[in-house]
Amino acid sequence: MTHPVWPLFDLEVRTTRLRMRYIDDELATRLAELAATGIHDPAQTPFTTPWTDSKSPDLERQTMQFYWRCRANTGRDSWMIDLAVEADGELVGVAGLNGSNFPTLRQVVTGSWLGRTYQGRGIGKEMRLASLTLAFDGLGADRALTDAWHDNEPSLGVTRSLGYTETGRHRAVRRDQPDQIVNFEMQRAHFDTIRPDDVTLHGLDAVRDLLGIEPRGAGEGR
Repeated sequence: MTHPVWPLFDLEVRTTRLRMRYIDDELATRLAELAATGIHDPAQTPFTTPWTDSKSPDLERQTMQFYWRCRANTGRDSWMIDLAVEADGELVGVAGLNGSNFPTLRQVVTGSWLGRTYQGRGIGKEMRLASLTLAFDGLGADRALTDAWHDNEPSLGVTRSLGYTETGRHRAVRRDQPDQIVNFEMQRAHFDTIRPDDVTLHGLDAVRDLLGIEPRGAGEGR
């Protein structure tokens, strides 16, 4: 089934183990339920917006509202593409790309989360590589940005293992206290040296048209 009115519903990224799909209402409901089972130690938060501090059922309802807002706010000037991630057929989390003035800047910000049960299995790194493939090969990005709190070792470990360049740190509020976020970037030239060979992209042409993106770069049209 194709969705000519909202082609993002046809967007998929696949690897040998993962299937990543744009989030419809059914997937959003399941992800909300997954988030409610736990993503991190409640004593800490890995997120700059502490959305997981909400209690059930507010957490699930706010999660649904967030994905609805992502759809409603999608346009050529600004978009957030969140993909539900399945590993070996089991729903495990979310990986996303955020673009602002993308046709001009050719820059994305990546983000993700995994249900706590699925952490420590290498899924996070595979998700990131798949997201980067979508960004660089699918959408034609020149640069990908990411950041994490200074003590978020799982996220920092994935970022550093992929060879991002640390670009600095900045102060931000974390649960009403000042703390430090570490900033990173990856250029297209570096991605060309680490590109995985098992990632396939599906439904891109109509998505590029929706977002006003001219295809370019290695792997376009895959």
